[in-house]
Amino acid sequence: MPGEVNVEWLKLHAARTLSRLLPRLRRRSRAMTRERKADWNVFASRLNRHFERLFVALYRVYGDQYDFFYYLEELLVQMAQAWFEKSPQLKALDVQREAQPHWFESNRMAGAVCYVDLFAGDLNGLRKKIPYLKELGITYLHLMPLFLSPKGDNDGGYAVSSYRQANPPVGTMEQLNLLAGELRQEGISLALDFVFNHTSDEHAWAKAARAGDGEYRQYYLMFSERAIADAYEKHLREIFPDVRPGCFTYLPDIQKWVWTTFKNYQWDLNYANQAVFNSMAAEMLFLAGIGVEVLRLDAVAFIWKQRGTNCENLPQAHWLIQAFNAVAAIAAPAMVFKSEAIVHPDEVIKYVSPEECQLSYNPLLMALLWNSLATREVRLLAQALRERFALPEGCAWVNYVRCHDDIGWTFSDEDAAKLGIDGYHHRKFLNDFYTGKFRGSFGRGLPFQENPRTGDCRISGSCASLAGLEKALKEETEDEVNLAIRRILLLHGVIMTVGGIPLIYLGDEIATLNDYSYQEHPAKAGDSRWVHRPALDQKSWEKRSDRNSVEGRVYAGLTRLIQLRKKTPAFAGQQMQVMDSGSDAVLGYARTDGEQRVLVFANFTEMPHVVPADRLRLYGLGYRFTNLLEGNEVAYGDLRLAPYEFLALACG
Repeated sequence: MPGEVNVEWLKLHAARTLSRLLPRLRRRSRAMTRERKADWNVFASRLNRHFERLFVALYRVYGDQYDFFYYLEELLVQMAQAWFEKSPQLKALDVQREAQPHWFESNRMAGAVCYVDLFAGDLNGLRKKIPYLKELGITYLHLMPLFLSPKGDNDGGYAVSSYRQANPPVGTMEQLNLLAGELRQEGISLALDFVFNHTSDEHAWAKAARAGDGEYRQYYLMFSERAIADAYEKHLREIFPDVRPGCFTYLPDIQKWVWTTFKNYQWDLNYANQAVFNSMAAEMLFLAGIGVEVLRLDAVAFIWKQRGTNCENLPQAHWLIQAFNAVAAIAAPAMVFKSEAIVHPDEVIKYVSPEECQLSYNPLLMALLWNSLATREVRLLAQALRERFALPEGCAWVNYVRCHDDIGWTFSDEDAAKLGIDGYHHRKFLNDFYTGKFRGSFGRGLPFQENPRTGDCRISGSCASLAGLEKALKEETEDEVNLAIRRILLLHGVIMTVGGIPLIYLGDEIATLNDYSYQEHPAKAGDSRWVHRPALDQKSWEKRSDRNSVEGRVYAGLTRLIQLRKKTPAFAGQQMQVMDSGSDAVLGYARTDGEQRVLVFANFTEMPHVVPADRLRLYGLGYRFTNLLEGNEVAYGDLRLAPYEFLALACG
């Protein structure tokens, strides 16, 4: 197969191919190159630098197909066109980011994520919220899917009907373009989703395929015989077993089975067809042309299908992402990729590199933060930070406490076994704890996608409700309210300082609780994740300035943590040393940058704990310390941590 061809031979072949294609490309782009010679020179220079890796990646996937070079040339033409059509401002940003490729590793980075309609009504409303984003300290804004999608159930927007149209209630692509420009002027990078594993069944390609268009039927995986689907399905896992069994949907009107990994209205794309890659590359470059700086690659593990495998994390998936990366490096170098791979930790890390995804969600950190709160111990978390946190140079984690999705207990069973923990039973305990079934639990979440055969599930719930605030307010227990607020700030303190880009789900900064009214909406009632996706409550939002309110206390604490991050150069980059705090209840790590060294401690229990003085001297390399949150000096000696206290100490 092409992937097994000698790479050195491929590199030589790439040089010869480019020497033939470059003159053809220039002739086909003659009108543009004649008018803007400087633009052509910039594009040609990037093409010379990055063509080799584009060619190698594509050849490994498609090199045995007779029309490989035809599609390759067409791809280069559309890349050149996308570059020429870019605004001068975005071309300048491309140049700036090429000169500073690690811009996202700055300690000034602080992210937020939201649904446009739930947070601000529409895109114009979101433009009016830019001052609030600046007040909060946000420099990176991820908008959940806002593209045209089916009415009713659309998987929260992840069933895309057009990548070039916004959902009408949210606004227009012209308004999105304006928003992107205004955010950029205010130092806020725009992130959007690239749902590239599948489209909705209402996408123009899917409609054409359903109508019998042979070209577009090749854009999807459709089989007339159930036996073919069965041959694949024998090795596949069910993603949503409580919705429907299997990964195929029968279309009686055309008598075909279509591959639908996630929902029956989400048709998986057929990347064995090179035309699909070219078409999706065009959609990606369109998004770059409106000012998207970070592209979240959705469901990266699933994009390649191969009979006899589980169709997850296959080599071709990596080669395809490498090819998309090279396309961006040539035609949109300001754009970086963020991987969404909710798979085994061994697989998550494989998608993270300068040649694939420069950024990656860190689902393991999220899961183990909540695990540590439930167990009151940090052994699994500290182990993961020691053994699974390091990334290739020039890459960064995106760390979060909550997101739009559920919490899956993604730790490795092998890692747990090293600590004497049985993975299966421990996940059951965590599910019971965060659904309130475990006696003494403070968590108030809901099960998501519970498997009736295995009893396995994931957890839905807002940060505040999972951290105990919902229970405490219902029981009107002031001490428990205080502990819940401390838990919320403790979790965010870790993601602000551990290394990578912290990402806040907007609403968490004002302690938004679960909203159970989703159960009254037919399109949402079957998906418990809507419990933590409520619309912004205006009254709660206005309370953020009241330091006596719960909302104001959480908001003030969180903004202090963001400012702590921005004022502390040691929190840039990924370098981090896990410390032995002397207690299984206390997480400790050291961050360094040049001459600055900071020790971070987080007490994950409602009991006070002590870090022995000798640990401070050992890791602090001295005897002088400053509490960065309070600004006061800390006398050398045993360090006493209050319940759920988060502490950052500058050394020296």
